[in-house]
Amino acid sequence: MAIATVVETWNSAPCPLGAHMLIHADGRFAGSVSGGCVEGDVLASAVAVTQSGKAVLRRYGIAEGAAWEAGLPCGGDIVVLIQSVSTDGFPKHLFDAVEKAHAAGQGVAITTDLECGQSVIGEAAGFINHYPPPRRLLIIGAVEIAQCIAPIATAMGVDVTVIDPRARFLTEERFPGVALDDRWPDDAVRALRPDARTAVVTLSHDPKIDDPALVASLDSEAAYIGALGSQTSQKARAARLLALGVAPENLSRLEGPAGVAINSISAPEIALSIAGGMIRAFNAGLR
Repeated sequence: MAIATVVETWNSAPCPLGAHMLIHADGRFAGSVSGGCVEGDVLASAVAVTQSGKAVLRRYGIAEGAAWEAGLPCGGDIVVLIQSVSTDGFPKHLFDAVEKAHAAGQGVAITTDLECGQSVIGEAAGFINHYPPPRRLLIIGAVEIAQCIAPIATAMGVDVTVIDPRARFLTEERFPGVALDDRWPDDAVRALRPDARTAVVTLSHDPKIDDPALVASLDSEAAYIGALGSQTSQKARAARLLALGVAPENLSRLEGPAGVAINSISAPEIALSIAGGMIRAFNAGLR
């Protein structure tokens, strides 16, 4: 296989520094380095790299002679490094290192020498690519909207945990492929320790479930805390939380109704709105 990585960007580059594309010798590929503009040329270059084992650097931009054949019509410029997945390029054990770090909720750095195309674990001289811990979403209430949010978040690389003490709601059949936690929500939230890469949203519409979770969440470093409900229900919720001892300055962190205003009506639309609110909060802090 070969792995392509964005190592430099200028202007309106479509993918950020560190974005990857993995190319198999049989033509299969995953990921993107430009959103589609130059992938064809990268695929062709990857064939030569897998055969020779020698890394290559390619620059793509509107100013290049072949701009419309393999360029960026958006006006940006990028430099892409294409390496073989091998001992002398991007060793296979680096994939394991990233996976192991993420499984432990940790980040890892990989440094690449752009002259020889060799990648090693850790920070050294060269291009340093940081793989931060995965973002997390804690969903309180295993309801229909939660079923819609979970796959959206998962598709964005966010680790999802659905929390609900009600066994009939919290089943693997209803929530395939995500973590399920049947503890009482405040106990679960405190145990999971939301940090600056964590979002929490309450969806059960039951104050007995949602309110304790919000009290615990507002006492954490969570990047985003949202609660489902109307403006009227939000006022009642705020009064309850203040009575439970939440400080007014902490209460201001709560977004209610949760999500970006898109006039959402159905469960999938509400899920999209809440996912938008979560990503807005994450990216505002560049987390």
